[in-house]
Amino acid sequence: MKKIFFLLLFAVYGVTMSAQSVQGYNNPVIPGYHPDPSVCRVGDDFYLVNSSFQYFPGVPIFHSRDLIHWEQIGNVLDRASQVSLKGATSWQGIYAPTIRYHEGTYYMITTNVGNGGNFMVTATDPRGPWSEPIWLKQQGIDPSLYFENGKCYMVSNPDDAIWLCEIDPKTGEQLTESRQLWRGTGGRYPEGPHIYKKDGYYYLLISEGGTEYGHSITIARSKKIEGPYKANPDNPILCHQRRITQTSQIQGTGHADLVQGSDGSWWIMFLAFRTYGGNYHHLGRETFLAPVEWEKKGWPVVNGNGTVALSMNVPTLPQTAPKPATERFTFPESLNDPGWLMLQNPQDSMIKPASRINDDLSTFTALRLKASKSTLSENDRPSFLGRRQESAEMTLATRVSLACEGDSLVDEAEGGLTVYQINDGHYDLFLRCQSGVRSVGLRCRLKAIDYIVAEQTLDAADQFAPVELKVESDEALYHFYYRLTADDEWHKLGTLDTILLSSEVAGGFTGVVLGMYASSPVDGDSAVFDYFELKE
Repeated sequence: MKKIFFLLLFAVYGVTMSAQSVQGYNNPVIPGYHPDPSVCRVGDDFYLVNSSFQYFPGVPIFHSRDLIHWEQIGNVLDRASQVSLKGATSWQGIYAPTIRYHEGTYYMITTNVGNGGNFMVTATDPRGPWSEPIWLKQQGIDPSLYFENGKCYMVSNPDDAIWLCEIDPKTGEQLTESRQLWRGTGGRYPEGPHIYKKDGYYYLLISEGGTEYGHSITIARSKKIEGPYKANPDNPILCHQRRITQTSQIQGTGHADLVQGSDGSWWIMFLAFRTYGGNYHHLGRETFLAPVEWEKKGWPVVNGNGTVALSMNVPTLPQTAPKPATERFTFPESLNDPGWLMLQNPQDSMIKPASRINDDLSTFTALRLKASKSTLSENDRPSFLGRRQESAEMTLATRVSLACEGDSLVDEAEGGLTVYQINDGHYDLFLRCQSGVRSVGLRCRLKAIDYIVAEQTLDAADQFAPVELKVESDEALYHFYYRLTADDEWHKLGTLDTILLSSEVAGGFTGVVLGMYASSPVDGDSAVFDYFELKE
């Protein structure tokens, strides 16, 4: 009996300690190219969206119960009728979205830079389907919504300031003239506005300084939503361009959204990037999390001192177990995964199934990627399917073969793997055919210049035979390999620096996306991929 009592006591103690010891997490909570986070809470559930720029489908949407472990549940803009990305570059397309929930409806409002301006879509289920675009009059980027007393307010940043108007949330009609609220504290590019109400004050949270190293978050408040707004005397409330963080790997902190947990705790979701090899970042702007306390005078304080760390030793909401990451994607099943990306609005029938035969003569389904006349560098709907790189250390592999509708491949038919930052900054590990001769090679595209780093001619006995390709990376380098069969050793083609694909060198507002691609100067050619393996 005594033994049973102690066992029960130990069990209760263990459960109690487990509940109390839920503390700490690692940043970023959504790694890789996931910028401009916006979050809303519905009951005990949190939903988050990110910018997508020139990639389709647009605006990834995530779900979480603890703000730490996130699962992508879809993409808001998953139809061509919702989003035109014609000619969009890495500086254009879908900018900072905001997600809000009001009376049974989810709202996502954003800007399509280069193709239409500000619009919103709605849904009754965050997993979709989402509506067709509702276009809005007030321009500027980074629009946001605030609902109160039957009214819907919109804020955005035309004329380098934050402006407010009232709109009809069903039709998008602007009901009041736009009114200037705040120009910020003097930092350039006041943007990313969000309005909240707490303890009788309307709080206006914005980002300033540009989405670079001087990025910061500032806040002002007013007793009336129309203003005037008074700035927090301790602005910025979040910034890493400080002496205490000058050696931090985390830089460019900004573009934030506040959210309150059901337990009353406050949190801030924001973007930042991790630097590698000095002041360079290639993975893009990522989604970070920090706790918020409200001081006696009513201003928010982020993580005690306005900075954040990679390892956060703070109390959290009860944490849920993370979902295991998929490492090997086979087809066509994995195409239902919402993490796949294409460049601009994809061509019709770009992706088709392909029947393949194993060594034991059994069959399986592979992915046939229709070759585009447009290359990755031309930025005109290339044939491309990829996933965000989320860790500096990763291994990417595939088995690829070339195919055609005729008897032989035309010159320059090509397919393989790409490490893609922007159309003027990518590394391509390719299999191609020229004058009936097959080869594998490594290309570097940087600032409008293409050059072949290495190329190896292959046995022409079977020009349609598959070749395995592999890319490995660490913080400083990408290493490129190939082999002809699974029994062969890997042959190294070359090594290239991660810095050349950084935003500071290559440019753009996104981050590295790892993908499969195919190109050919004529119709009918394609590349067939047996699998896509990504271990991070």
